[in-house]
Amino acid sequence: MNRREAFKNTALLLGVTLSGSTLTALMQSCQKQSRVDWQPKFFTPEQAAVVSEICETILPKTETPGAKDLKVDIFVDLMINETLGEADQKHVREGYEKFVATCDEMFGKSFTKLSEEERKEVLTRVEKESNTFNPSVWGSPLGEQAPVDFYRRVKQFTLVGYYTSEYIGKNVLVYDPIPGEQKGCIPLSDVGNAWSL
Repeated sequence: MNRREAFKNTALLLGVTLSGSTLTALMQSCQKQSRVDWQPKFFTPEQAAVVSEICETILPKTETPGAKDLKVDIFVDLMINETLGEADQKHVREGYEKFVATCDEMFGKSFTKLSEEERKEVLTRVEKESNTFNPSVWGSPLGEQAPVDFYRRVKQFTLVGYYTSEYIGKNVLVYDPIPGEQKGCIPLSDVGNAWSL
């Protein structure tokens, strides 16, 4: 069994519900990757540049690192290449072409050349036009899932990559490698930030 088959077999829902340790290992391998010699596995270098800017627009640098700072774009490329089947990958490629056409229709230029406000306008429109994931119960989707659009896949893997990164897990989310006592009835205001694993 190769690594791609192993990822697919571990996936419970839509190719992304992998174990926490698997996601952490994937994200750590991306963070060790040097940008200078990085070669995208799924996208062409030109497409990967667009995906990088989409990731950064979704999660820009503020007081915390942005998506590109944490190499989430590399993670997105790896996840699409390693966890999606051929039909889904084909749908992502076709969706990329539609995304490029939308940028051209709206502003007459590539997403990488758009201003911050123009980028937000494009993503807002694409968000409204793209399909969503079916609701699920305990990892089983309700109904038949239609193919998920390019933008929705990129956004999904961007959020997964960002929130499974070591930096965010330790510095933004509450991190406790050895949980302490269980306190069942406390006010929500006492809980604070969401917990990372």
